[in-house]
Amino acid sequence: MISFLADRDEGSPWRDAGVALTWFALGVLLLWGLPELRITWWGPRDTAVTAASVLVLAVGCAGVVLRRVLAPVGLAIGTVALLAGPLWVGGTDIGTIAVFTDLLYCAVVYPPRRTSRIIAVTVGLAIAGLALASLVLQGTRLAALHLLNLVLIVGVPLLWGTEVRRHRDLAVAERERAEEAARAAERERDAAVAAERARMARDLHDVVAGRLSAIALQSEAALQPGADPELVRRVLGTVRESGVAALGEMRTMIGLLRDGGPADPPSAPARLSDLDGLVDDARHAGLTVRLDDERAAGTELPAAVELTAYRIVQESLTNAIKHAPGSAVRVRLATGRAGGPLRIEIGNGAATRPLARAPGTRAGTGLAGLAERAAAVGGTIDAGPDGDGWAVRAELPSGRGDHHDMENELRLG
Repeated sequence: MISFLADRDEGSPWRDAGVALTWFALGVLLLWGLPELRITWWGPRDTAVTAASVLVLAVGCAGVVLRRVLAPVGLAIGTVALLAGPLWVGGTDIGTIAVFTDLLYCAVVYPPRRTSRIIAVTVGLAIAGLALASLVLQGTRLAALHLLNLVLIVGVPLLWGTEVRRHRDLAVAERERAEEAARAAERERDAAVAAERARMARDLHDVVAGRLSAIALQSEAALQPGADPELVRRVLGTVRESGVAALGEMRTMIGLLRDGGPADPPSAPARLSDLDGLVDDARHAGLTVRLDDERAAGTELPAAVELTAYRIVQESLTNAIKHAPGSAVRVRLATGRAGGPLRIEIGNGAATRPLARAPGTRAGTGLAGLAERAAAVGGTIDAGPDGDGWAVRAELPSGRGDHHDMENELRLG
């Protein structure tokens, strides 16, 4: 019990010394108040307190000072005190026995696991050896009595300490497992944040780059010397419309990054039914666009696939505006038989006007972003030169249950 209470105080360097003094005071009190509580091995049954018995108790209590920092050494000192009773004093008092049980408990609980197991096995073998010797030398009845005493004095603290050690090891393992799970969760959060940032950068490009590129190109046309005032007015009107649309799409994307209330609901993601607006914007930017929608009647596509297809067409038209101004562009959508994959083909011819030199219209990561989008829904995309122009070909799945990442992608649209 004293050991159990002392375990509550983990911070005081004087803890074990205090426990030793407590054991010594309790042992002396038992020697003085209940001297008959002792085991007499030889000699007269004198129950008077002697200097030898107090010295043996003091030696055992000295081992208690090392009960935590050097538990095996403390147990060895306690064992010496326990053996001094039958070998020197002729009797063993109850205080020395109690001190020994405390040291045995500590020697199982506190040392490293391997040392603790060695001590437990050694004590177990000692109990078995003493019981066997008693059986051979003194008969069955006395051997059973001695075995009972050994179990009470040695076996109980040994089993108690082993069980406490097991629970402590389990607690340490669970704590380490929880810490590792927390670190794994933190790594997953960091990876999710990094992936989310990459998606945000890609969506920012998809949403804004096309319209801003058109604004830059149209503004450059309006700034040419000798431009017709009516043309300038028409261009500025188109620039204003593109700017307002870009702000609206930017507002929608930012709304996805915060908690929008009932008064500020996020808009629906773009779909293929919105391609007419893209085509009109491209025509205002100087392209000649032809849209051929050859999808089978009644074809329904998952929202994530429609969003990806919309972004592919948007980025392809933006690239044509930047790199082939004034060119003819054909956009073709087809699904073939019902349930077949969606095929997208966008091809543009050679530029018919000088390339723009406006800042920010020459380089980007649009095609790489489209490849990521197509892969996210289980599709493929290919882009490259086609004669004097450029062609983009993509194939996206049309089934709803084939790709588990579709809804995640839709959320980022």
